[in-house]
Amino acid sequence: MVQEFLGQLTLQLGGGEPTYPTVVPEPNFDPDKDAARIETAIKTKGVNEQTIIDVLTKRTYNQRREIAFAFERRAKKDMISALKGALSGSLETVILGLMKSTAQYDASEIKASIKGLGTDEESLIEIVCSRSNAEFMEIKKVYKELFKKDLEKDVSGDTSGDLAKLLLALVEVGHLSRGFALYEAGVKRKGTDVKCWISIMSERSVPHLQKVFERYKSYSPYDMQESIRKEVKGDLEKSFLTLVQCFENKQLYFANRLQDAMKSKGAKEKVLTRIMVSRCEVDLKKIRQEFKAHHGKSLYQTIAEHTKGDYQRALLSLCGGDD
Repeated sequence: MVQEFLGQLTLQLGGGEPTYPTVVPEPNFDPDKDAARIETAIKTKGVNEQTIIDVLTKRTYNQRREIAFAFERRAKKDMISALKGALSGSLETVILGLMKSTAQYDASEIKASIKGLGTDEESLIEIVCSRSNAEFMEIKKVYKELFKKDLEKDVSGDTSGDLAKLLLALVEVGHLSRGFALYEAGVKRKGTDVKCWISIMSERSVPHLQKVFERYKSYSPYDMQESIRKEVKGDLEKSFLTLVQCFENKQLYFANRLQDAMKSKGAKEKVLTRIMVSRCEVDLKKIRQEFKAHHGKSLYQTIAEHTKGDYQRALLSLCGGDD
C-alpha cells in the first residue's frame, strides 16, 4: 500500500501532476455563440444568471478567455467589467474567480489574505501549504505580474515568528533535501527544535517526506500528526498539520476542509468558494470521491443542503455530478 502510494506521489511530483478535473473542455466549443449568449443574459431585464452559470461553469479557463475576447469584439466592452456590473454577492465571487487562471486565482487569494488589517492566516496556510512545487512556481510568477511585488516580501512583511519562517521556506520553492531526524528535533527533547522541523517540512519533496514520516514512526510512539499536536500550537500547528495531511492525501485534506466549511455555523462561504473554484480544473473529481468515502454523503448533496439560489447552482455545476 505504502509502495503504491509513494509511486503515485512520485508521479504527482513532476511538473505535470495527474489531474482529476470536474470542469473539462466543451467539445463543441463556439466562443462567438457563447459570447452572444452571455451578452444577451447580461442585457436581459433582471439579468439571466442561469445562462451565465451554464456557460461559464461548463467551460475551462482557456475557453472562458476565448469567450471574453469574442465578447469584447462583439460588445465593444470588457466582459469581466460587464459581469461585475450584472452580478452581485456570492455568485459574482464565483464567476469572477472562474475568469482567472488557477494560478492567478491562488495569487489573488493570497494577496487578499494578507491585505488590510490583520492577516487571514487560515487562508494563507491553506494555499501555501497545499500547493505543489510546480503550482507554486507559477503562482509566484503570476503574483509578481499582477501585484508588481515579490510574494516572499509580502508574506514575510505580513506574518511573524516561526509561522513566517515556515511560510517563507515554503514560498521559496525548490529546497534541497535535508534528512533531519524529526524525532530528535521534536518529541524526544523538551522544547521542540522548530527550526529543524521547518527545514524538513518545507522541502515539499513528497517521496522524501513519506520516507521521513515512515522512519519517524519507528522512532516515536506517536504518528506525525499526534506529535505535531503535542509539540506545536496555534498557526504553526495548523500549518504543520496541513502539510502532513497534504503529503498523506491532499484530496482528503480538501474534502475535510469542505465538510468543515459547510458544517460550521454560517457556512464558511469563502473556503467553499475557494476550493470549488481553485480545484475544479485540478482534482475536484478526486476530492469528490474522498468526500463521499469519508463523510458518507456526496459532496453534491452536501452543497445542495448548505447553500441556496444562484450560488448553489453555480457550485453544483462546478461539482459536476452526484456520487
